[in-house]
Amino acid sequence: MLLALLPALLIMAAAFLLPMAGLAVESFRLFVPGRVGAAADAPFTLANYGDLLNRPFVGLFGETLRISILATLAGMLIAYPLAWHIVRRWSRRVRTLAIGLMVMLLLLSMLVRTYAIELTFGSVSIFRPTLKLLGISPNSGWYIECLVGAGLLHYIVPVATLTLLGTVQNVDPRLVEAAQSLGAPAWRAHLTVTLPLSRAGLVGAFLIGLTFSISAFVIPMVLGKGRVLFLSNSIFNRFSELADYPSGAAISIVMLVVSLLLVVAVSRLAAPRRRPA
Repeated sequence: MLLALLPALLIMAAAFLLPMAGLAVESFRLFVPGRVGAAADAPFTLANYGDLLNRPFVGLFGETLRISILATLAGMLIAYPLAWHIVRRWSRRVRTLAIGLMVMLLLLSMLVRTYAIELTFGSVSIFRPTLKLLGISPNSGWYIECLVGAGLLHYIVPVATLTLLGTVQNVDPRLVEAAQSLGAPAWRAHLTVTLPLSRAGLVGAFLIGLTFSISAFVIPMVLGKGRVLFLSNSIFNRFSELADYPSGAAISIVMLVVSLLLVVAVSRLAAPRRRPA
């Protein structure tokens, strides 16, 4: 069995573990301005991580988490009822069309979708006169954050819906019918039966959407207009514009660690608790 896994493990080590190890080593190197990256014999230092404790980076980190979590929660509120209707309510033909649409949205270029949102709801959009009539400035901070969130939903909703289809399919509808036959209204039957039985799928879909949101690059770059930035944009600036590879590597490692901690925390919080015997 181990021999069968060996090729996959070697490929995984070469494609993921070695680059991440190199990134981790680079994050501890001392950077000298005026050169590209750190010298091969540069001394090790914790200054790259210490610089991340300043207020601008903490604000950027908090903004990334806040918008990502809110967008993911909004996506789950859309995706779960959509998945339930696809499985339980729609005909086979409509179900096939809906699943095909979700897959098409995933395959469509993120850059195309992002610019479509910008041209429709951005500062030069066709709805600009309507926004002005409503007293909404397309350049206001809260509106730009909403645009970034809408861009994230373009990915979160399809992938969460497809993830939840199997979860909803595995929930026995007779359990909901039994709860309703005992006097529970439909909304309460779904809250007390369907949702708890869908917990594992909801956690998986939430984590997938959150992971994408935190690491999004094109969406905040285009829709954020330089006012809403994510950690990925900061990493890109450190590597490409400043050539400060150690600082960019440090942000990348922090981003990886935080993502792993979020996965562990959400998984533990959502895990079913065993009742004492």
